[in-house]
Amino acid sequence: MADGGAMTTAEAGGATAHWAPGSHILWRYRENGGARFHIVRPVTVVRDDPELLAVWLAPGTECLKPALADGTPVHEEPLRSRYTKPRTVQRDRWFGTGVLKLAGPGQPWSVWLFWDAGWRFKNWYVNLEEPLVRRPDGVDSEDHFLDICVYPDRTWGWRDEDEFAQAQQDGLMDARTAERVREAGRSAVEVIRAWGSPFSDGWQHWRPNPSWAVPSLPEEIPGEPPRALPEDAGRTPAHMSS
Repeated sequence: MADGGAMTTAEAGGATAHWAPGSHILWRYRENGGARFHIVRPVTVVRDDPELLAVWLAPGTECLKPALADGTPVHEEPLRSRYTKPRTVQRDRWFGTGVLKLAGPGQPWSVWLFWDAGWRFKNWYVNLEEPLVRRPDGVDSEDHFLDICVYPDRTWGWRDEDEFAQAQQDGLMDARTAERVREAGRSAVEVIRAWGSPFSDGWQHWRPNPSWAVPSLPEEIPGEPPRALPEDAGRTPAHMSS
């Protein structure tokens, strides 16, 4: 990627390095129950150190997202068949306001910040997922369906519990994993109730550097076969992909 993966300090032995602010990396999710990446988002590094990775997903960024093979948008497919119908991937763009993503090392969730137009802060979004695995070009995870919305008045609520249940019913998550995800969610709720980091850190007042360019999505995803980006992949803009 352009500016991609510029590393700065490294731990002894070179096991872990950190990206410099302004670097472009890929934030990727593997498909549930599979080995391919079905969500890939080019992002700009805001901060990267032993305590936190913060990245900016800019409006208009070209991303890779899942799509049903018959052309039906995933979110429009009835839940009972959403995870069993054949799927493909397609290129699309992240429209609307951008998203700031925050992740602590080894943490089974990341926290996303959303704004409305005019930088009016909307909410935090706790995305339960596998702890990020770092690669030279970015980070990898697997989404766990269940999420938590946290609002400026410090109220919160579970999100996508129906999808979480359907994923288990369709064999995308076994009972042991589901309980591990629930436990991660309960741990996140304890942080929310205590108003710990990152909710208390003032990130809602952060703004991106206006000189940053929007990173590009590579023609081929590193570590993936070329078919991961089909030549006939649709490029119709969407308001937001997930």
